[in-house]
This record gives sequence, structure tokens and C-alpha cells, in this order.
Amino acid sequence: MYGKGVDLQQRILLIKKICKMYFSHVSPKTKGKLIFLDQEISADRFYRHNAENEYVLSIVMNGAETQQMTIDGVLHEFAPYSIIPLLIKQVFSFEKPELVTCWQYTRDFYCLADNYFEISCLGILFFGYSGNLFLTVNEEYQKKFQSLRQVFIEEFNTVDTIQTDMLQMLLKRLIILITRLAKEQYLSGAIYTEEKFDLIRRFNLLVAENYKQEHQVSYYAELLNKSPKTLTRIFTGFNYSTPSVLIQDRIIMEAKRLFCYTKLSVKEIAYDLGFSDAGHFSRFFKNATDRNPSEFRKQQ
Repeated sequence: MYGKGVDLQQRILLIKKICKMYFSHVSPKTKGKLIFLDQEISADRFYRHNAENEYVLSIVMNGAETQQMTIDGVLHEFAPYSIIPLLIKQVFSFEKPELVTCWQYTRDFYCLADNYFEISCLGILFFGYSGNLFLTVNEEYQKKFQSLRQVFIEEFNTVDTIQTDMLQMLLKRLIILITRLAKEQYLSGAIYTEEKFDLIRRFNLLVAENYKQEHQVSYYAELLNKSPKTLTRIFTGFNYSTPSVLIQDRIIMEAKRLFCYTKLSVKEIAYDLGFSDAGHFSRFFKNATDRNPSEFRKQQ
């Protein structure tokens, strides 16, 4: 297809010119998947979460222009060269997907859940911080990310028995760089200890596992052997939202996903999220989003 004498760099440029960039790799051992997208003209190729494969994490880097980005139905400004990690099941879209570089991967591909508490799939980027983690990238880091991006492309084009190991190593490097940015920009001045951070992470994990059935802070506080006031104080020390707001946000995130990607009725969604009364759920949703469920669904 490329002809003799065409080196790897020329092949990469040809691929980019013809079809932009879309690569995927599946680990032979774990069947975990890594997806890489760069300058896609449409958003159709971005992974959309579903019931069969819900544990996909995303890292998105913007290009040289400001654009609008929608996350869970809320419009955000996506600054040039900024980065955002996106959580499991978040619903997102871009005004200009052709500017975006995106890494998406399953926990089976990379996790390190039992070690490296800061950089695992359960670490700072995805479970250690509340809210949308927009990160500003200075010129020094821009060069690092662009260089790393190029190495990713080369490795996706190098098919051998150690390709998975190399891609996992590169992904770990990417996560380390972004975690450093997150600590500099969001945890500066915080009383940062592994014990307190681990408490926040464990809280977020418990909420992720139980938010459909348990909506009260007291339930999670008891599991963590802490009082609700102690939890609130620790979260405040990290400039986080309160535990009750985090629980609310997780419920709203899932509600928006269900409104966007399913045809379930408001009553069915309310029941799925642990509300016995659809009217109560509708009021809860409107208080959090300033829109009732039917209005939100029409706007998607």
C-alpha cells in the first residue's frame, strides 16, 4: 500500500492525511482495550459507554483553539492545550472534535488498583478528585505531551510480542504527567497525606458501587468508621465538594447518561436510581440541573 522505501514516519504522515488517527489495541492476556484518537472529523468514533463495557476511562487533550465541550449536559470552555480526565459513564461531546487527542482504556488494560495509589485507575485523576478536572498545560508540558503522543503513534504501528507492555508503559507515563499537573493545580496548599487521600478515594469508590441504593452520607461514613462531620472536614481540607454533593453528583451523572442513551421513562430511571417516587426524583433532578428531566432529554 505504501510502497518500498517509505519509512515509518512517512507512513504515519500518510495515514494521518488519509484518515486522521484512530488506533486500538487489545491485550492478548486480559482482553483489556486501549483506544487512541487524534483529529477525528466527527465524534462518532469516540467510545460510548454501554452496559456491556462500562469501565472505560478517557483522557482528552485539546488542540490550539478554544472550543466548547459538553459534559453530562453542561457546557464548558475547553481551553487550548488543556487536558481533562473523564470518568466512567460520563457523557461528553466536543464542538470541534478534529482538535482533540484522546486516549480511552479499560481497567483491564491498565489499573494498578493495589499499588501506586496516586496513579492507578482508582487514583487522583478518576476517583481522588470531585468535579471536572480541567488541567492547564504550560509550554514545557505541551512539548512533553506532544512527544509522548508521537511515540504512542509509532508504537501502535509496531506490532510484536511486547507491544502491549510498551503501550501500558506509555499510558503509565501519560498518567504520571497528568497526575503531577493535577497535584500542582488542585492540591497545592492542601494537607496532603496518603491516609487522608485514601479515605477520599475509598469514599468515592463506595459511592460508585452503592449510589443507586444509598443516598445518605451517614451510610458511607459508617463503612469508613468516620462521622459525617469528619468526612466533611477532610473533604473541605482538599477544597472538594461536600460528601452529600458528591453523592448527588454521581446520581445526576447516571441519570443524564440514562436520559441520553436509553429510552427508559422518567419513572423507570427514578426507580433504577433508588427513588420510590418519580415526582421526588424529578424535583431532585431539577434542583441539581435547573431543568426537569423532559427538558433535559429534549435538548440532547
